Amino acid sequence: MMTDTDVAVHDASGSPKPPTVPDARRRRSLPWWAVPAVLLVVALSLPFSTLYVPGLFHGALNSPSTLHLLALCLIFGGLATSYDLLYGRVGLLSFGHALYFACGAYAAALLMSVLNLSLLWSALIAVVGGTLLALVLGAVSLRVNGIALAMVTLAFAEAGSILVSRDPGRWTGGEEGLALNTETIPAAFVGVVNTVNLYWVAVGYVVVVLAVVWWLAGTPVGRVWQGIRANEQRVAVLGINPYPYKLVAFTAGGGLASLGGVAYLLVNGGVTPGITTAEFTLTLLVMVALGGAGTRWGPLLGAALYTYAENRLLQSGGTFDALPAWIEAPLSQPLFVLGTLFVLMVFFFPGGMVALPGRIRSALGDRRAESARKVDDS
Repeated sequence: MMTDTDVAVHDASGSPKPPTVPDARRRRSLPWWAVPAVLLVVALSLPFSTLYVPGLFHGALNSPSTLHLLALCLIFGGLATSYDLLYGRVGLLSFGHALYFACGAYAAALLMSVLNLSLLWSALIAVVGGTLLALVLGAVSLRVNGIALAMVTLAFAEAGSILVSRDPGRWTGGEEGLALNTETIPAAFVGVVNTVNLYWVAVGYVVVVLAVVWWLAGTPVGRVWQGIRANEQRVAVLGINPYPYKLVAFTAGGGLASLGGVAYLLVNGGVTPGITTAEFTLTLLVMVALGGAGTRWGPLLGAALYTYAENRLLQSGGTFDALPAWIEAPLSQPLFVLGTLFVLMVFFFPGGMVALPGRIRSALGDRRAESARKVDDS
């Protein structure tokens, strides 16, 4: 006896024809590496482009000011991606991620200025030290969960910020920060004329962070992270201890953040205590939520947009002078404008920037379905 699945579909002449294949299956999909490859080619070609984009940048794409801004966007994009390894991939709410970023920057600066070590050795020691610091502090912090974890990491971050601001032994520079010792680094990374080389450093950092995060997310460890984020107790009931998996994410994220601190030191030409505060970690949280937590491109996109908007708002400080004082005062504060935009974004577009295309397609599909229903009713 034939079932419905055994019956062949016949056309008008009675001859059988193969069953219809859904359009989604017939549609050829791009390989996974296509989009990253295109974006990498675009990023690598920008220093060779003399294109001028009015309203977005003050100079051409290959001008030092534009390349410096793009380098900062990339560095903070990589840093936000490293933080998303904790927050978006595992669901760990940490308020101390800035500590490891500052550790990489300050440690490398001190090693080059005090011990006169080369850039390579200073960067290597700084990254290893930041990774070990994340391992030790993570081993302590991850004994608790939820708000308690946030408070413990906040306490560590505040301790590091106070240590830097107190300037023990006049090593950290206090509120003035530390300048980059240009005598210990290659001449290719010194001066405005070499901004393009610093841009390459930022591109390399983003490539490393994305490669590590994407690789870890695709391993069995990454699948356990997904289970921990969804329901940690269920993972424990299945016989898997969540603690070492969370510690791996904490340590890897701290190591990548330390590497970002070294890249930031080179691009910025120094380091200031502003990157040591817990408020800086909150900024990373805003970047991740703005782009889309737990997504492939969301943290990078959110951080790039946030950094670009903050920079442009700072440059347009006198734009609102003609407005009344009660309007001019808040609009002249970049954090007020960025905070307002973030609240509106989260309220109207939950899921971040990366969810916008899907929401737009869904809205357009609902509108077309509604129009077709009205036509059928008429």
